[in-house]
Amino acid sequence: MKSWVKYINDYKSYLKIERGLSANSIASYAFDIQRLVTYLEENNIGVSPVNIDDDALQQFIYHISTALNPRTRARIISGLKSFFNYLVFEDYRKNTPMELIEVPKTGRKLPDTLSLQEIDRMIAAIDLSLADGRGERDRAMLETLYSCGLRVSELVTLRISDLFFEEGFIKITGKGSKQRFVPVGESTRKYIGLYIGAMRNRLDIKRGHEDTLFLNVHGRGLTRAMIFTIIKRLAADIGLNKTISPHTFRHSFATHLLENGADLRSIQLMLGHESITTTEIYMHLDRKFLNTVLNTYHPRK
Repeated sequence: MKSWVKYINDYKSYLKIERGLSANSIASYAFDIQRLVTYLEENNIGVSPVNIDDDALQQFIYHISTALNPRTRARIISGLKSFFNYLVFEDYRKNTPMELIEVPKTGRKLPDTLSLQEIDRMIAAIDLSLADGRGERDRAMLETLYSCGLRVSELVTLRISDLFFEEGFIKITGKGSKQRFVPVGESTRKYIGLYIGAMRNRLDIKRGHEDTLFLNVHGRGLTRAMIFTIIKRLAADIGLNKTISPHTFRHSFATHLLENGADLRSIQLMLGHESITTTEIYMHLDRKFLNTVLNTYHPRK
């Protein structure tokens, strides 16, 4: 439907310019709106974003409820609410047809956490004898993911010019191009230095990747998928029976800091969360730790 294309493109521009969202986030919003457009086309419902009513949207929500889990439905509904609120804000509509549609309750899904011993085992499983230096690179990447709590997108875009080792920080460009400085420990600095000497300095670095820190053997930047593959392979090598991803290292970073006494505000700043509520979701606390907190800090122990 041609009328939808214009409004979706305008909305994508708004998300980029006004809200500063990343390309991946914008694509996700657009994809969910496209689900609605596809449904309307398949059912010959000829409405535009300006005149679609709540009945048509209720039918769409019922349609996806039979095929998608509550968490995915909640995300789609939330995205549609944002889209139609934007149309109201820009005076394309007088009201939103999503007003009476409720987001399904999903609860909080907590990702798996790796223990320090499991992280050490994964890093120990890296083959450092490879002549091309990939082992040194993989060790430096995992150390950086865990010790700095990075998103995988932040890891693959990390630049040499972002390394402020003398000051003990690295500069991270996160979601919405927001920048933050994260402390980097001595051991991580050491492993990055070893990787640069063992692999990076020997590469024929391709144009446009001169400042990219982590490179593949062809002198180009790594993809997110390559990081996933490396981590999945190492988990299999040590027989780790957990569903993990690069994000697991970020979650473990936050959880271990909290368990060792760090405050939420400091963790929030290092993770780059705008809201402290987002940081709280990462805190996968067991009852034993909560008892320790109570017994340590409450005046009536």
